[in-house]
Amino acid sequence: MILYGIPNCNTVKKARDWLATHGIDYQFHDYKKQGVPLAALQKMMAAHGWEALLNRRGPTWRKLDAAVQASVTDAASALAVMQAHSSTIKRPLLDCDGRYLVGFAEADYAAFFEKSA
Repeated sequence: MILYGIPNCNTVKKARDWLATHGIDYQFHDYKKQGVPLAALQKMMAAHGWEALLNRRGPTWRKLDAAVQASVTDAASALAVMQAHSSTIKRPLLDCDGRYLVGFAEADYAAFFEKSA
């Protein structure tokens, strides 16, 4: 299981705390330092759609040029922006044997891991 994110993100911290509290082992992938694995991002996009992965409410998105924001109209253009600006990816992203969670909500994690048990 891999948790993708940025270590100083509060939402990522909540997810990591939840996993630790529930004794769930995972590998952390810091995409600020390690980059964003293209194959993993493509799989998550296929499972959830690019709209679910692109964080349009964060400060990184708001700082992008209006032309760059307007250029995001489909999966390919969203992927290009997410690769160029990793902080535009909603976080955390959890990959558990090809099943994915986007973001963190305690109830979603509880339901997800209940199904995994």
